[in-house]
Amino acid sequence: MLSPSPLRRSSPAVPSLPSFSKRRLYNHKPLPIIPCFQSFPKPLIRVRAIDAAQPYDYESRIASRFHNSQKLKIAIVGFGNFGQFLAKTIVRQGHTVLAHSRSDHSDEARKLGVSFFSDPHDLAEEHPEVILLCTSIISTESVLLSLPLQRLKRNTLIVDVLSVKEFPKSLMLELLPGDFDVICSHPMFGPESGAKGWNDLFFVYEKVRIGSEESRVSRCEKFLSIFEREGCKMVEMSCADHDRYAAGSQFITHTVGRVLDMLMLESTPINTKGYESLLDLVKNTAADSFDLYYGLFMYNKNALEMLERLDLAFEALKQQLFGRLHDVARKQLFGSAEKLRTWPDIPPQFGASLSLTAYSEATRFPNFSPTYDFKTAKTEENSKLKIAIIGFGNFGQFLAKTMVKQGHTVLAYSRSDYAAVAEELGVSYFSDADDLCEEHPEVVLLCTSILSTEKVLRSIPFQRLKRNTLFVDVLSVKEFPRNLFLQILPPEFDILCTHPMFGPESGKNGWNNLSFVYDKVRVGNDESRAYRCNFFLDIFSSEGCQMVEMSCYDHDRHAAGSQFITHTMGRVLEKLSLSSTPVNTRGYKTLLDLVSNTAGDSFDLYYGLFMYNANAMEQLERLDLAFEALKKQLFGRLHGIIRKQLFETTQGITEAQEDPMMKPYQNGTALVTLSDSRDLH
Repeated sequence: MLSPSPLRRSSPAVPSLPSFSKRRLYNHKPLPIIPCFQSFPKPLIRVRAIDAAQPYDYESRIASRFHNSQKLKIAIVGFGNFGQFLAKTIVRQGHTVLAHSRSDHSDEARKLGVSFFSDPHDLAEEHPEVILLCTSIISTESVLLSLPLQRLKRNTLIVDVLSVKEFPKSLMLELLPGDFDVICSHPMFGPESGAKGWNDLFFVYEKVRIGSEESRVSRCEKFLSIFEREGCKMVEMSCADHDRYAAGSQFITHTVGRVLDMLMLESTPINTKGYESLLDLVKNTAADSFDLYYGLFMYNKNALEMLERLDLAFEALKQQLFGRLHDVARKQLFGSAEKLRTWPDIPPQFGASLSLTAYSEATRFPNFSPTYDFKTAKTEENSKLKIAIIGFGNFGQFLAKTMVKQGHTVLAYSRSDYAAVAEELGVSYFSDADDLCEEHPEVVLLCTSILSTEKVLRSIPFQRLKRNTLFVDVLSVKEFPRNLFLQILPPEFDILCTHPMFGPESGKNGWNNLSFVYDKVRVGNDESRAYRCNFFLDIFSSEGCQMVEMSCYDHDRHAAGSQFITHTMGRVLEKLSLSSTPVNTRGYKTLLDLVSNTAGDSFDLYYGLFMYNANAMEQLERLDLAFEALKKQLFGRLHGIIRKQLFETTQGITEAQEDPMMKPYQNGTALVTLSDSRDLH
């Protein structure tokens, strides 16, 4: 260590630090010894500081070398949307990125800080450590064959990011030299789903072939760490398992998305959460090319089975709907008069000869209580409603909880005995409809099923109610109950048709921002009756619902395009018995949630959406046509390939065999026959 000594003569002024060099420091000549009684200057602190700084510089250089050793030189072959999407993150992490593509993406590469090469030979001569194949499934083989592998280092790591895995694995093991390392990977996200980051998104991979040298093992781990550092869920899985899971999740998701895209679905003023999730699904899948979807079908041997199961599920659902519809028509045509009659039996007190019209008039008007002055009766101290819920099943109980919480008096009546449940909720339960009506509720809320609404409505003893009682329904269709109310209810009764666009599942965490649709079909001119109607609506608006006033006709038109389609897709997928996989995509989670939210509803509810909405049949037919059109696209392209094999000239056949799309289905030199077409997968 160089330091001043009290025995040495003071040296001349030391030059400033930047001009000092290690050579001058360590090659200086010793100073002559001088007498100890001579005075000495202060120690040269700057010299000591230079000497002390040397270990820090050493550590910094070591840290820099370690930092650089973690970086890779990666060549992206196929620099389209997905290649550019991956490049952004890879460059941001500090790796050197090169790119090659058939199309000229040099401008995009420059903006991203990527070196673009139009000639693959020039790219290969840069000796990238990793080649990342971001090509389409269909062009993968031709791209691999075009790479000048002889110009690459012999142990280069080749990685693919295709949505199918068994096909590229076989292809790379066949075409690449045995010295090359191979990883098959699938980032289960893209520019749309990964736009806000890759955290918690799946990255599936299989280390197909990695050399045993420490450097090659380290390189493999450094490449995988690119995705792990971004928060991806790293899933090591065989290519065969990946394709098995992907056929049940990714292919089905894309199929549903493409079918719905053909329907040209649009947002409505009354979107449900389920419908909004379908709109998002369409948005996320429609951006992908048909070639990508066709590749999922053509190069995953499990995809055809899933398509057939989806087809059978849709046919089974239609058979359920049309089967029940056929039963109704058959009863009308061939059933007895007793089976045809929709009016209730005439009570004995009216006599057997009383006509239906006379019976209707007799039950509508006798013994009504005096008109009730709602406004006068209400005071600020008692500004709550007395609400009778008829039909106290799951949905009736669901609404009752909030109404009781808000301080309203709630009465209930149902064919089943819910006395214990009502007591627990703070609701007065009645097993007799006459007893309920004699309590003079201000609002009668029908929470029955669509199919039983008419029967229940005709069974209510209207004469025991006050003459301006407000009747409200909460059915999922609106024109049917509107017409039913206007036909059956006495004209003095007020009518409010509503549809809470949520239920016990979607509204379990509160009703904030959930849609509540209503139509004031008939509300008396008296201020007290208008006040009562608005007071009932305030039950929902005060909970944060989005209040949408809309005619029953408009509601059913929008609902057929949203709610009926949502329930139809949910019930079709339910028949597939879909289950969660280790590699769920966001789109597949959407489908699982859709099944969960719709499968809990009875088939009667779904049948009611179909039977009592005049627009539902048209939507079902459009869905059927869209699915058939998609199948025609898939099998039409497949048929074109087989036709080339069978009927074109020898030259044409040779070209077809060289088509990359034919690779998975060639067995030596044998041709695929039409009779084999269903066994291609």
